[in-house]
This record gives sequence, structure tokens and C-alpha cells, in this order.
Amino acid sequence: MKSFIQHTFSMLFLLFSSSVILSQDKNIQITGQLIEEATSQAIPYATVVLHDKTTKKIIAGTTSDDSGKFSISTSNSNFYLEVSFMGFETKNIQIFNISNNKADLGKIILAPDNQTLDEVVITGEVSKTVFKLDKRVFNVGADISSTGASALEVLNNVPSVNVNIEGEISLRGSSGVQMLINGKPSVLADESSNALGTITADMIESIEIITNPSAKYEASGTAGILNIILKKEEKRGWNGSVSVNTGIPDNHSVGLSLNRRTESFNLFAQLGAGYRSLPKDSEAINRDLVNDEVIFSTGTEYRDETFYNLTLGTDYHINDLNVLTLSANVAYEIEEQPSETIFSSFDANDALISSWMRNEVTDATNPKYKYELNYKKQFENNEDHTLLFSALGSFFGKDQSSEFINTTISGDDNDSDQKTVTNFQQADYTFKADYTNPISDIYTIETGAQYVINDVGNDYEVSDLTNGVFVTDEALTNNFEYNQKVLGVYGTVAYEREKWGVKAGLRVEQTNLKTLLTNTNVANEQDFTNLFPTVHSSYKVGEDFSLQAGYSKRIFRPRLWDLNPFFNIRNNFNVRVGNPDLQPEFTDSYELTSIYKIGNASLSSSLYHKYTTDMVERVSTYIDGVTITTPENIGTNSSIGFETNGKYRANNWLTITGDFNLNYFDRVGTFESQVFDFSGNQWSSRLGSTIGLPADIDVELTGNYQSGYETVQGNVTGYAHLDLGVRKKIFKGKAIVNLGIRDLFESRISEQLVSQETFETYSFAQRGRFITLGISYGFGKGEAMTYSGGRRR
Repeated sequence: MKSFIQHTFSMLFLLFSSSVILSQDKNIQITGQLIEEATSQAIPYATVVLHDKTTKKIIAGTTSDDSGKFSISTSNSNFYLEVSFMGFETKNIQIFNISNNKADLGKIILAPDNQTLDEVVITGEVSKTVFKLDKRVFNVGADISSTGASALEVLNNVPSVNVNIEGEISLRGSSGVQMLINGKPSVLADESSNALGTITADMIESIEIITNPSAKYEASGTAGILNIILKKEEKRGWNGSVSVNTGIPDNHSVGLSLNRRTESFNLFAQLGAGYRSLPKDSEAINRDLVNDEVIFSTGTEYRDETFYNLTLGTDYHINDLNVLTLSANVAYEIEEQPSETIFSSFDANDALISSWMRNEVTDATNPKYKYELNYKKQFENNEDHTLLFSALGSFFGKDQSSEFINTTISGDDNDSDQKTVTNFQQADYTFKADYTNPISDIYTIETGAQYVINDVGNDYEVSDLTNGVFVTDEALTNNFEYNQKVLGVYGTVAYEREKWGVKAGLRVEQTNLKTLLTNTNVANEQDFTNLFPTVHSSYKVGEDFSLQAGYSKRIFRPRLWDLNPFFNIRNNFNVRVGNPDLQPEFTDSYELTSIYKIGNASLSSSLYHKYTTDMVERVSTYIDGVTITTPENIGTNSSIGFETNGKYRANNWLTITGDFNLNYFDRVGTFESQVFDFSGNQWSSRLGSTIGLPADIDVELTGNYQSGYETVQGNVTGYAHLDLGVRKKIFKGKAIVNLGIRDLFESRISEQLVSQETFETYSFAQRGRFITLGISYGFGKGEAMTYSGGRRR
């Protein structure tokens, strides 16, 4: 506060003193450059003031420029210089070497003010994980290997989180994760639209991992919640950063981030554009165990995307207690999905029946936009006493056309052509009101409501080439309409002492879901109301040891693609279809977590138990050589797991992080007279190290292992992979060059076997090695894109 008052007063005084100083003759000019002690980086916008030695009054004042340099003049010969900046010790200079009315002080080193820094929570380089009552916060600012990568790749570095080769997100080995952006649902967090690919690592400040959410959060997502917090600078004046990235396979992008903050407004903008190619090699074997016939396929498919992304927004500080935020995001993608697959069919004697090539040419355009209005009111009695209203609207569209050409290579004739046309539109609306009141130092209440509307239409048409003319296949053509409305109301009460605290809450949600196949007029409607209680507690045993415990009830509501009965015919021998009659699954989740520090190491361990009813599993059936996979509700799943993760800072140049998760499950269920009772386990681990080298070079190595596990009809193979990252600071840290290599040894795979009495289906996929090279530069008060989360004001 002292430095802030000095800064403000000196600026006011500067306006008056400058005119007087200019009129003086024989002024003494003092110059210098302000430098941080720890990093040798320049300190811009620090306060520089000249005082009269006798009266201590201010004679003149200025601030340092972008490079930390300053120049100040005075005709008073009896003065001393004072330099101050928040977070650093104030420095007084009494002795000057004056020559020709000039005094060059050179580089002035400012040391951090440890007392001030103790009051500021700094994440990033200091610690990747911060623990709170009902969540963990993972800061990704220093994750050098993810620079230039998408949000999905960043998530794959977060403890407890795994992203498979298809982009499916799991938390502690379980799917059904609810994704949020800045605490709210967003089209950018919709897995089915691949929109997370439009968020790059340099846009993310932190990720909240909520394995056992309180009643304040939406009850969907049986595995928990992942909340991506995007950066929004808070520095006064202009600041920003620009980044350029390239990679192999093609991964080229440019990004610009701008921020202008005044007393009343915070204007922010982000602009990005680029091109990326995502190749995938795949292999599949369909084996009929009744007649021993086999269909084998192998090929490569691509998803080539040109994308443009623009975000504009403003925070309007009506006064100290009221803030209005309006933001909008517009994105546009142009997709091409070429693929080439070789099919071969063999009889019981392994003799070739036929071999043919299937080529796909797919073009799509994906417009998407979202808009958001927030109003936040703080009350005078307490800054945590708040009322928040928010409204979010979003749209995602896909206009896609595909052509499939079969060309016989040998054997029986399999020449045929097909076309598909898809017109997909999704509109989502979310309205929220949240009220938080710390009614005393130990009691806090929260209450609020949320109303969510999801409205989707998927018009899908398949045509076959017959006698030179494409004829619509009515059996595969339909328009699927999906409309879901969820109303939720919640309340929580928290009691928190210095060492012990407890938080209890209840959420009520009413769901109305309607689906309709318009061509066949087949409709399905579900209407249900559920209660979702939550309890969380924490106990601080000592300064270095704490315990947390929690319980919550969760729901997984079937998504559009789980319900839509139509499918992509890229490989028409292995197809996935939805189930319009699929019911939601419910999970009771219990968790006990310990957090402790041992010297330079910090560790967190959790013991958890989940019991899920109406478990959703993908079940495969085999008809005429075609494997059809459909989600079904199959019985219950009881699991118990142990997870531990930690960080050890060996010295100032070596940091080691690790994560281990073991999950044992017991399945009970029956589907169409087939019993699916079995037990199994799966585990995953991650070990990473950050090594500081001379010349401001950092190296990061991250090894991952995902074990294999048993499924209701077969098994999934485990895999290990290694990521490498190198970072080099240049221009005194204002610019950073990053090199990242994903899957260094090309060992990350997706391999699954479905084995039943009458058939077997094997599938394999691999994306291979990805190399990225990027450079980012921060200007104004901005920093380079590896922004650590510690903000200067």
C-alpha cells in the first residue's frame, strides 16, 4: 500500500513539477535502469522519486519505461533518489557521481520484498499444484513441453487426468468428466465438437481438478469436473504477447493477445489462426468364429484443419463493488479428412476372397460462436460477500459432405461408391445466479440456481451409387433432434476454523430430455428429478500435514452421440451407433485425502470409493462381418482406488514430479441373457523432471504409463510414452523459444480386443510423433507466453 500511495502521489506531483523543471537552467539529469535481482529482467513502470534531503519533500518523479530505464532532472543539488515497486524492497540512493550535470547510475538491482511476497499467492514456477477445500488447482504456466499444443495435450499433463489417442478425457481412469471454462459450461469445452483444440496452451492459466464436487457445481459428470481457467491480464496500461508456432506433422499457428486496463475498463482481445494436420494409422480385424471368415483392414486417415479464432471482451468496473463483463468468441474451421484404407477378406482356409481400396474425401466447415454476460456485485462488509449473474449462449455448426470410393484390387468385385451429407447444429444456453455470504469469520453460506438448455439437430443422409446415379439409402438416412433442459437449485453451509472445517450442501436437479427421429417419428422422452447431497471436511494436523474428506452424488446424462442411432461409414465393417433409450448413470463418491510436506517434497495421497448404478458400457455385436458397437446400461460398478502425486525440488536446477493411480473394480451386470460379472484393475503413472541448464535453458522430460485393463467383452492394451520439452529465454526473458516433442519413441497406442463366443474384433490406432517449435514475445507490460501466473500491477 505504501508503494502504491507513493506511486500515485509522485504521478500527480510530476504533472506539476515537469513544467517547473523545464524552465530551469543547469538541471542535473539522473538516468539509470532497474533490474530484478533474481532474473536480471528489466522492471518497467516502477516509481522513481527525487526527495530533498533536508525537508524530505518530493522534488520530482517519473516511472521506468518498458526496458526499465528512467531519466529525471532537477535543479536542486541537495537530493536523494528513491526507487519503489510493489513486491520489491524500496531502494534509496544518496551518493551520485555528477559530471557535466549528468549522473548515470547504470543498472540498479532491486531485491524482492520477502514480507510482501509472503502475502501473495504465487503459482507457476513455485508450485504446479495448489490444494483447496474441495479441489486441486494445477498451474500450467511453466509446462514447457505443452507450448504450442492444444488444451487436450495440456490436460494430459495434469495429475489424475488422461487423454487417449481419440481425445477422450478420463479422470482417475473414469470417463464422464464434466468440462468447464472459467467455471461455466462452454462450447469450447464440448468434446463432441473438438472445440478444445481451439484453445492453446499459452491461453491457459490453470486447471482445477474437482474429483468430489460440492453442491455448488452442476451434478453431471460421474468422474468429476475439470475447470479450465483462461488468462485475463490485470495489469494497468497496454500489455500483450504474440506467438508463432510450427511443427511436424503440420502444426502452424500465430496468436496475438492484447489487454488494455484503465481505472474503469479492462479490454481484452485474442486473435489466432493456423493450420494443423492430425494423421492416424489404424488397423482392424473382424473374425467370425462360426465360419472362420476374416475381414482385415489397414490404412491412414487425416484430419486437416484450417482455423481462425477471435475473442473480444471487456470488464466494466461500474464502481469498486460492481463489475459488468461482456465477451464474445467467434471461430471458424475448415476441415478436410482424406483417408485410404485397404480391406481384405479371407475364407476359413486363409484364402483371399477379395481385396479392395476405400478412399474417403470429406470436406466440412465448422462455424461456432459464443457470447457471455456477467454481472458481479461485491458487498461493502466483505469482499467475499458476492452476487453473480451470468448468461451464456453458444452455437456450433457442421456442414459436411463425404464421398467414399471402393476400388477392387483383386478377387471378387467390391467396386462401389457412397456419399454422405451432414448438417449439424447445436445451440446451448446457460443461465446462472450464485450468492455467497460469509456471515461471520467461521460461517459461509452459498445458494444459487442454474438453467441449461441444449438444442441439437443432426440431419444425416447416405446415398449409394446405383446405375450411375446416387440414390438415398432410406434405412441409414434420418434427422435426429435432441432437446434437453436441466434446472438446478443448490445451497451449501460451511463452518471453518483455523484447523478444522466442514462444508455441507444439497442440490436438486430436474431433467427433461426429448429425442426424435423425424423421418420415422420415433420419439423418446425422459423426465426425472434427483437430489445430490455433498459433504466435505478438512483438518489441519500441523503446518505440514492436512486431511480432507468428501462425499458427493453424481449423474452422467447420455450425450448426443450416445443417443444418436446413426453413424459414420468411414469403415463400414466397424461402426458405432447411439442408443436413444439409454438411461443416465448415478455414482456415489467417497474420498479421503492427505496433504503433507517433507522437506523439499510435497505429497498428496487419496483413498477413494465409487459405486455406480446403470453403468454405461459400449457393447459390440457381430452381424454379417460387421461389428456394431452401442452404449448400453449394464449393471453396477464398485471401485476402490489409491492415488498419490507429489513434487520434489532437489535443488535450484532440478525438480521431480510424479503421479500414481491404482483402481480396483468389481463389475456386476447382465445384458440380453449374457452375464458380465468380473473383477479387474488398472493403473497409471507419470514421472516428470525439470532440469535447469546454464544460459537460461530448461529441459523437461515426462514419462507416462497407462496399464491395460479388462472390459465387459475383452481387454484394452497398456502403453508407455515419453514427452520432451526444451525452453530458452532470450531478450532478458521478454521472449521465449520452445521445442516440444510429443511421444518421442512413437509408443503411444490405442489397442483393444473384443472376444466373444461367436466373433472377435481387434482394433489398433497410433498417431505417432509430434514435434513443435514456437517463439513467443511479451510487449508493453506483458510477458512471454509462458506466463507463470504471478502478476505485476
